[in-house]
Amino acid sequence: MSRYLNPKTDLTFKRIFADHPHLLIHFLNSVMPFEADRHIVELEYLPSEMIPENPGKKYSIVDVRCKDNFGRQFIIEMQAFWNYWFFNRIVYNSSKAFVKQLDKGNNYHLLQPVYALSILTKNFDHETDKYYHHFKIVNIENSNEIIDCLEFVLVELTEKFVPETMSDLKLRVLWLRFLDEVGEGMTELPPELEENEYIREAAGLCERGKFSDAELAQYDGLLDAERSENTLLYGAETKGRAEGEAKGEAKGRKEEAVLIAKNLLKQGIFVEIISNATGLSKEQIEKLKE
Repeated sequence: MSRYLNPKTDLTFKRIFADHPHLLIHFLNSVMPFEADRHIVELEYLPSEMIPENPGKKYSIVDVRCKDNFGRQFIIEMQAFWNYWFFNRIVYNSSKAFVKQLDKGNNYHLLQPVYALSILTKNFDHETDKYYHHFKIVNIENSNEIIDCLEFVLVELTEKFVPETMSDLKLRVLWLRFLDEVGEGMTELPPELEENEYIREAAGLCERGKFSDAELAQYDGLLDAERSENTLLYGAETKGRAEGEAKGEAKGRKEEAVLIAKNLLKQGIFVEIISNATGLSKEQIEKLKE
């Protein structure tokens, strides 16, 4: 039997990061692109208030929210599925958190940045082999000019994540390896993870023996629900792609038929013959003469 539970589920992720602020501080300081003098020293948790998702999509998003000693807010999400609406959702969520800082009568200078960190277990960007994506609001003519209000970090824990290429960012890699590797099937923690006291503690919180029978039943239920959710969404997307391809093929065939008809008209071929050859109606062919 596996020694560890998957740290990416709601039950384990929140046990690690929502119940142990020192682990969340170490995780954020390691994974986020902070300058050394902007590292988090202390934080306080904020209530999670997820906006409504697609119907039935309740299990594949895990979130923890907090505010640090600088007043910066963080929305940390574990995202088990990706599709086109996800980026709009994190922008909306982050913008909402930014605006809500300003109580009636306060001044805009009191607003502090909001950071969204999304850990994805599905590919986000198929155009690059990079797994770490950092977005800011910048002047497109001078990227050194930055508006410090919203920043987004998306990390793809997929086949793109190759730890050997990131030796210069050891702690980031170790935490991401923890999330990527620890879980079902693992009986011993890899030595590199075992050596770090924070990651060793986080792994200890995922040990199966630390959970009650009721919690283990809840954990299994979450995994089953997530698998079912992903299967339904995958099926819907596959069907959508197939329908889109079919429509595209039909449109392509019609465009080809129109092109052939135009060429035959130029050669003086009778409309009835062109109709039989292309499948276009006589009315459609007559309109091509206009």
